[in-house]
Amino acid sequence: MSGTLVLVRHGQSEWNLKNLFTGWRDVDLTDQGRAEARAAGERIRQLGLKFDIVFTSALQRAQRTASIILDELGQPDAETMRDLALNERDYGELSGLNKDDARKKWGEEQVHIWRRSYDVPPPGGESLRDTGARVWPYYLHVIQPHVLRGETVLVAAHGNSLRALIMALDGLTPEQVVRLELATGVPVVYRLNADSTVAAKDILAAQ
Repeated sequence: MSGTLVLVRHGQSEWNLKNLFTGWRDVDLTDQGRAEARAAGERIRQLGLKFDIVFTSALQRAQRTASIILDELGQPDAETMRDLALNERDYGELSGLNKDDARKKWGEEQVHIWRRSYDVPPPGGESLRDTGARVWPYYLHVIQPHVLRGETVLVAAHGNSLRALIMALDGLTPEQVVRLELATGVPVVYRLNADSTVAAKDILAAQ
């Protein structure tokens, strides 16, 4: 068995609360989101994990989540790398719109296709496949080598960037991944074999 990879979707953001398409817009966590991040850190601490390196996106809601988790673990100075490769999916023209208002403008069916299809992007934005096209190389070339050296690695990112990563790790089909839901602030712990396959997976849901 090789290293440990922990994935955490950021805690609730201000625009999650307002039901807005966020994408690359740089909004902060709500009080609830900060509490979710603290709870994630506590559950990780209960496993006895310490992180050798942390990866997060270029957006503050993911960075803040990582920082709160590290504070809970007594590791505020852990090495942290930030990269837009881990950013949330770019929602293009939908960014900043209320989801109900978007449905009124484009229709329920069209908005559902943009939100839940694998390869149909919203106007000016990215599909889940497009998101994966930047997440997967970054994982393979930058993150995975640390795990395969036996390190314990945290990735604090976003719903869609992590769905794309989990698609690769779990071997999901496009049909399966569009049904995958990731709760905010819930750690997903992978233990990898030396050949990069998954040895074990554990979801640290709230009790």
